[in-house]
Amino acid sequence: MTKVHLWARDEVKEGEKRTGLTPEVCKALLQSGNFTISIEKSSTRCFSDEEYSSVGCTLVPTGTWQTAPSDAYIFGLKELPDSDEPLTHTHVFFGHCFKEQKGWKELLNRFKKGGGCLLDMEFLVDEHGRRVAAFGRPAGVGGAAVGLALWCHRQIHGDSVAHPPFVPYKSEEDMLQQLSVLLKQAKEKAGRDPTFMVIGAKGRCGGGVLHVLHKLGLKATEWDMAETAQGGPFKEVLEHDVFLNTIYLTSKISPFITLESINQKADRRLRVVVDVSCDVSNPFNPIPICSVNTTLNHPTLTVPTSSGPLLEVISIDHLPTLVPVESSVSFSSQLLPSLLELPSYGPVWQRARTLFNQKAALVE
Repeated sequence: MTKVHLWARDEVKEGEKRTGLTPEVCKALLQSGNFTISIEKSSTRCFSDEEYSSVGCTLVPTGTWQTAPSDAYIFGLKELPDSDEPLTHTHVFFGHCFKEQKGWKELLNRFKKGGGCLLDMEFLVDEHGRRVAAFGRPAGVGGAAVGLALWCHRQIHGDSVAHPPFVPYKSEEDMLQQLSVLLKQAKEKAGRDPTFMVIGAKGRCGGGVLHVLHKLGLKATEWDMAETAQGGPFKEVLEHDVFLNTIYLTSKISPFITLESINQKADRRLRVVVDVSCDVSNPFNPIPICSVNTTLNHPTLTVPTSSGPLLEVISIDHLPTLVPVESSVSFSSQLLPSLLELPSYGPVWQRARTLFNQKAALVE
């Protein structure tokens, strides 16, 4: 059996520190005898270059994946550098293009022109259609952190001081300690705990949100498909301080909130919306008050309301990077069994290739 060559590229997205290939997972792959692994050097990845070389990976210069051998699988997480150059390799990353998001045709055209292929991480699924690896729980953890932090910031500093950039935490424990201090200060100002509402509470992402809130002694109104079946917008969302959207969007649904519904409620309590799902460019976006992603450096977007208190949205599309080590370890461990099947091109990879072919056929 010919060895599979994995080439892990350095991430170019600002603030991204995660990886889908931890040193421990690389060690397991190499010990199988069916892989060679090249790791691009990185000054931002949450694991050091030396941790990879010590388990037998080959370190290569940053940003050189375009020159990798033609049979190498180019492995990443977030988007590629901006370009219109044809893509000749097989890539494994979150392409965000199979649900007709912004730029989907341009990305798929790059693959078609170069003869390459996208095995999209979001659509690596088992025989039941369930994802074999996901960042859902740490996305929820990060979403709870930023939502609470913004509410606390407003209680402590008022509406005129912009929230500072978010910086990844050393660990989840470090995150909880910092949030606990913030919450104590904010409660002294507000005289109460913040109230939370989570839609998608039964999923992995919603579970991450609830995990953080429970650790901090906070409660949430928990909604899922049963509660939203009648269709929105929902006045209940407006009755909480912080609303977190954590659903996995697969089809058209009614919006959870709209600018009109917000402006119609004179006694609105809602101050913070965290769109963890980040379907901002999806035509079925259930949070239509936001159509762009915010970033770690510029985390908030002010909603142009005509009444009520300041309302801000956070729509950072890589929240798991706030706890990069834990999220990387979890994701890569979930993915390992499927990676071990890559040399024989197991069913997970066959399904991903078939889906790519179907989506690419939609692009002229």
